[in-house]
Amino acid sequence: MMDNWFRSKWFVRVISLAFAILFYVFVYVDANNSTNSDSTFPGKTQEMQTLNDVPVEIKIDEDDYVVSGVPEYVNVSLEGSLGVLTPLIKQRNFSAFVDLRGLDAGEHIVEVEHNISADLNVYIEPKTVEVTIEKKATAEFPINVDFINTDQLTEGYELGKYEIEPSTVSITSSQSVIDQIGIVKVYVDVKDIDKSINNREVPINVYDTQGNELNVNVQPENAVVSVDIDNPSKKVPVSVETTGELPEGYSLTSISPSVEEVEVFGTSNVLKDIKEISTNEIDLSDIEESGKVEAELSLPEGTMVPNNKIEVSVEVEKPTTITNVPIDVEDLEEGLEISFIEPDDAKMDISVVGKETDVKELSAEDFQVTISAADLEPGEHEVPVKLEGPDGLKTTGEFEKVKINIKE
Repeated sequence: MMDNWFRSKWFVRVISLAFAILFYVFVYVDANNSTNSDSTFPGKTQEMQTLNDVPVEIKIDEDDYVVSGVPEYVNVSLEGSLGVLTPLIKQRNFSAFVDLRGLDAGEHIVEVEHNISADLNVYIEPKTVEVTIEKKATAEFPINVDFINTDQLTEGYELGKYEIEPSTVSITSSQSVIDQIGIVKVYVDVKDIDKSINNREVPINVYDTQGNELNVNVQPENAVVSVDIDNPSKKVPVSVETTGELPEGYSLTSISPSVEEVEVFGTSNVLKDIKEISTNEIDLSDIEESGKVEAELSLPEGTMVPNNKIEVSVEVEKPTTITNVPIDVEDLEEGLEISFIEPDDAKMDISVVGKETDVKELSAEDFQVTISAADLEPGEHEVPVKLEGPDGLKTTGEFEKVKINIKE
């Protein structure tokens, strides 16, 4: 019977047709698989790589809306052939984004999309995000200036007037964020500053009522600050302070500074209480002659003068004894003669006190010691002594009175 089938031309035709169909199907499937393999996985090697911190773009009507809840970055994993994967990673010519256009204000769960070639399998983490869309609001706020490290300004300097440009800032965000704004400020560091600040550009910072910094759209982003750094001064008299005593026998005639006043620099708060500046104490026990000594000024904390040392003029007096000064007799009547009982030699010593420069060259000839015998009768008498010497000196005679004897 099989032989009869093979002899039948219809049987042969049916078998041939069946083989032809099978062969066609085989060739078609093989060709299609080959094409897919070549286009999707060139080189027939698959690879997966993950890119961290891929920035997320936001597509939204920026004139009317603001959005929160969109992550700044996402992680993107890519799977595919190296022929497609490698250049994409190298060039980074793709983006991740959320498309919020057409959505109304409110909360939405949206998918993080991408524009990566369909030849690669793409996995984004997170795949969806919950966002809040709000109507945009804009408000003006004054800018406050916060000076930092003011305690580390150069000593004696202080902050003066300042200017900031602009004085106000425009902030754009959602109304809910605008309502949270507590203060807008800039910081100016004045550490070790000893001259005025001119046109320093500083960033503008925005904080809520709790002191937390807010990330908002600030226009402009920076402000320009100029600050006067002052170094106040004040002229005050100088006084001389002393300690100890002059050596025995010396006396102080005068002591005075070489300058009557000095200019003291410091902050206004320190200067207001300063009435005078004194020297450090000068030890009088070390002074044995008139002259000039150098003394440092005793400056209050937080003040300074250009030169902290001055000269002080010291005038001292030292007693000097002039010996054997003759005692002259005046107005003795004729026919009478006089003899001295005490002192018996008609001489006495004189103690002189004065400036050292005035007394060191003195001699007996510079003094006149006299007694008057007018109207005295013969016999013993006590008469006062009259002493005269150079002006400006304090003189003391050895005797205030002398005892004499007058006889005919």
